[in-house]
Amino acid sequence: MKNIYLAAALLVTLLPACDDGLAELNENPDAYSDIVPEFLFTKAQLDAVDISYFGTAALTIGGSMQQFATYKEVPAAGDKYFNDGYSKSYFSEAYPTAVNQIQEVIRSVSENPEDVNKLSVARIWRVYIFHHITDLYGDVPYTEAGKGSIEKIYTPKYDEQSFIYEDMLTELEEAAHALDPSQPTFGNADLMYGGSVEQWEKFAYSLMLRLGMRLSEVDATAAQNWVQKAITGGVILEDSDLAAIEYVDGSQIDSRNPIAWALMRGDYLDPQNEDNVEGGKLAKTFIDHLKNTGDPRLNVFSVLWVQSPTGEYVADTATALQQGMPNAAFNSKPADFASYSEPNPNTILKYDAPLLVLTNAEVHLLLAEAAVRGWYNGDAAEAYESAVRAGMRQWSHFGSGGEIATNRIDAYVNSNPFPAAGTLEEKMEAIHTQKWVSLFLDEYEIFAEWRRTGYPDLVPTNYPGNLTGGSIPTRFVLPDSEETINGPNFLEAVSRQGEGNLLTSKVWWDK
Repeated sequence: MKNIYLAAALLVTLLPACDDGLAELNENPDAYSDIVPEFLFTKAQLDAVDISYFGTAALTIGGSMQQFATYKEVPAAGDKYFNDGYSKSYFSEAYPTAVNQIQEVIRSVSENPEDVNKLSVARIWRVYIFHHITDLYGDVPYTEAGKGSIEKIYTPKYDEQSFIYEDMLTELEEAAHALDPSQPTFGNADLMYGGSVEQWEKFAYSLMLRLGMRLSEVDATAAQNWVQKAITGGVILEDSDLAAIEYVDGSQIDSRNPIAWALMRGDYLDPQNEDNVEGGKLAKTFIDHLKNTGDPRLNVFSVLWVQSPTGEYVADTATALQQGMPNAAFNSKPADFASYSEPNPNTILKYDAPLLVLTNAEVHLLLAEAAVRGWYNGDAAEAYESAVRAGMRQWSHFGSGGEIATNRIDAYVNSNPFPAAGTLEEKMEAIHTQKWVSLFLDEYEIFAEWRRTGYPDLVPTNYPGNLTGGSIPTRFVLPDSEETINGPNFLEAVSRQGEGNLLTSKVWWDK
């Protein structure tokens, strides 16, 4: 044993002398030893919108918000409130990918004053990443997150959500002010705006508007302050400024729309098979609302697979055929399973469909709410109508199957006017039920706004053995690994929030 250590020591001593350039042979010529911020920012954008969509967004939130349904028990995290496992995945996936990536981008562009736009955009995108995490879980690692590689912080503290929100809003304000059109940007490495400083500024203020309004029930004074700052700064109002990431169909999975890929792989892969992977369909509550209001988006979102004379199944968008599956109604495949509607393969399930990150439809609805609250001197009815029209036009980005004729939009607007003479609650219900439809596929924001406002008015399910006592989940559950790996910080946060690490716990702003 002693001779082995002596030989190893000698080898180490001789290595520098006999290197003679051999070290260079061990270097990968196709790899970078230094961070390339442009590449890493692109990756941070892609990963931020591709975090566990099927389990967390479709199954957990989509089911509980009654836009998706399933007859099976295992995937019924939101349909039957039957497991909390899927809710843990977002946390586990976000930190090693998007959080770490954007933190490294910020570090790499913080020294050179000419990188001010890259730094500002990275700070804005970091807020986008973290607002989803904290909205789902409440208190989370924030100030110390993503600092393992340099500062060796491997067990980051959990910051209080009230502090996280204050800091995120300050970050947006400072980053927006720092943007400088005379300095370089990420250019084509920026998949949303191609480096446009003007559009990133609008995105920052629109995100500020979203987050400011999130405080409405917990701190109305702060909410009004941030909402008015955002409106003054300038928000996304035109179709041309909505934030979206484009994708292409091809052999590379990473180039495909992650929502379409997740839904196809997770449930709807074989339309010629009457059983889906996880027994999923579109939900009755969602389809009934679209039909009852004469909403032309029904034909954009939904199809029924009908058998043709040749025996193949074809996607039929006819309004009369569409039927949603009731949530938590079955524990085995219903005999009429094939009669329930599924996502449209020519829009929702297209691999080359864009992913809408933040739209002018949402911004106009936020402005309508601000007007109703007296925080904005615009007309609530006009903002509402602008939102409805933009929310219908946006689906044209999904191809010809998403185009809605102007006369159909006009007919819907005329049949579903804003209740300008109604009560505050009637106005809020109209705004947020519209948001529930307009933001379809952005389940995270739908879930957040339902918790903040209580709209749309959803009737909970009470499936035997559910984990919530028959109430709709209000928070995601932190993964079990946190108690093992980061125990003291995790336990402190759970204790501080006071309701346990449960689906029925609430985040700070949810009153």
